[in-house]
Amino acid sequence: MTVFAIILFYAAMLAKFSLDYVHFMHMFQLNSYDAKEQYEWHKKNGGDYLKRAVFPVLFWLIAIFAACRAYYSTDVIMNIVCDLLPYIGAVFMAAGMIVSAVEMKKPVKKKLVFTPRVIRMCVTTAVIYGAVCTLSFIFLYRSRFSFAAAALLPIFCMIMPPLSNLINKPIEKAVNNYYINDAKRIINELPDTTVIGITGSYGKTSTKFYLEKLLSVKYNVLMTPGSYNTTMGVVKVVRGSLNATHQIFLCEMGAKKVGEIKEICDIVHPKHSIITSIGEQHLETFGSVDNIIKTKFEIADCITDGTVFLNYDNEYIRNRKTDKNKITYGISGGDFDYTADEITVTPKGTDFTVHHGDEAVRFSTKLLGEHNVQNILGAIAVSHELGIPLTELIYAIKRLQAVPHRMEILDKGNGVTIIDDAFNSNPAGARAALKTLSMFDSLRIVATPGMIELGEREYQLNKELGMDAASCCDIAILVGERQAPPIKEGLLAKGFHENHIIVAKDLREAMNTAYSIQPGRDRVILLENDLPDNF
Repeated sequence: MTVFAIILFYAAMLAKFSLDYVHFMHMFQLNSYDAKEQYEWHKKNGGDYLKRAVFPVLFWLIAIFAACRAYYSTDVIMNIVCDLLPYIGAVFMAAGMIVSAVEMKKPVKKKLVFTPRVIRMCVTTAVIYGAVCTLSFIFLYRSRFSFAAAALLPIFCMIMPPLSNLINKPIEKAVNNYYINDAKRIINELPDTTVIGITGSYGKTSTKFYLEKLLSVKYNVLMTPGSYNTTMGVVKVVRGSLNATHQIFLCEMGAKKVGEIKEICDIVHPKHSIITSIGEQHLETFGSVDNIIKTKFEIADCITDGTVFLNYDNEYIRNRKTDKNKITYGISGGDFDYTADEITVTPKGTDFTVHHGDEAVRFSTKLLGEHNVQNILGAIAVSHELGIPLTELIYAIKRLQAVPHRMEILDKGNGVTIIDDAFNSNPAGARAALKTLSMFDSLRIVATPGMIELGEREYQLNKELGMDAASCCDIAILVGERQAPPIKEGLLAKGFHENHIIVAKDLREAMNTAYSIQPGRDRVILLENDLPDNF
């Protein structure tokens, strides 16, 4: 057995391991570096792992069999086979590399980001990998089972991201504490900056974007960009962007577990807060709606001398008592501090009247749907309470643009209009989007993979999505064979014609299909949700 053969085997194994490790690290990052979420992902996507592991497993079995036969016999042929094991292993690893490389060529929506945390995890994995390879090499000539043992590395590479994360936990905690304490220092040095916290199961990002535009009429405003709503995301914004010139800091706060919003509040100490909605979202991690309510109201519990703005159209919010100073808003006609009525929605926009006390002001926006009125109304309430007259908000509201991928209307020309509502669909938002689609006179097409992270309620809620869609669209394109059954069941339950239901393997095929149906006819395509790569 030559040194060249040994080096060839280990090089091939390293290349195979590296390809798969990058893939599993990517999934781990999309699963928020959470070992439990990663485990659930593996359970749902076992085929993904089997495709990558089949060649290492086959070689491992061959190596075990050959080593055992050679160990208990003096058969010359078996000894020759054992001498050839590194070459056989290299061939098997190369075949596995081809499979992994083909999988990696598939387009992704969000690539793996090599953050400092990921780099530290890679270093830890490299140390573990190097140690195992070294020990295997040292005992190479003592045991014919060494190649079989080494082949276990590609087989078990799926556990390496969570394992390296667990090993690095004390380091990560120390690094995070340093950044968190630095963010706290910056906030404490800016006593004249008013922090407004925004949370909700849905609507929080849209409300944040609208509020930033309205408050900018009078104030210098900084908001957390995009969906920077985790603890470390907020910390990054505070350390990198917030300074003394900012009069208001709009801080979006997201959560998947109890206590995560409180963690952010303990850093930024919001003076005011908004709860836009509470609903069945992230049930897999929260466990129950009660836990969601408790978590969202952590943003209210932290308020001392400020105000909590509450969307009283939401029954979960309306039924939760709080002893904080509160301002309520809604469009359902209740006795709220801010209300909106006389809502008229057309494909060109939405008009509505806002009432506060004796004031009544008419507003117009290019945005579509009553749910957008609800989000805008929350932004109006905060802006007005912070000293901006309602009449000064008329022009700012008229100029509001849709938040990307949240009911964004895209005119593609040739009679094609797309309603892009691809970001993180939820039951209430999906119903609102379908209601908007139903207003159009063109061929109405909905393309959706359904909703995710809804725990035991996921099948039922996706079935209800299909039932809602039945009366709002002419064609339903269901994205993904695994997600399609409950939506299809709901469509058929409401009498939707089965010939008008199409199942596409991915979003690209769905959109190509939507463009090809009844060519020449004007069409409106609602893109309701677009699942991340880990789904």
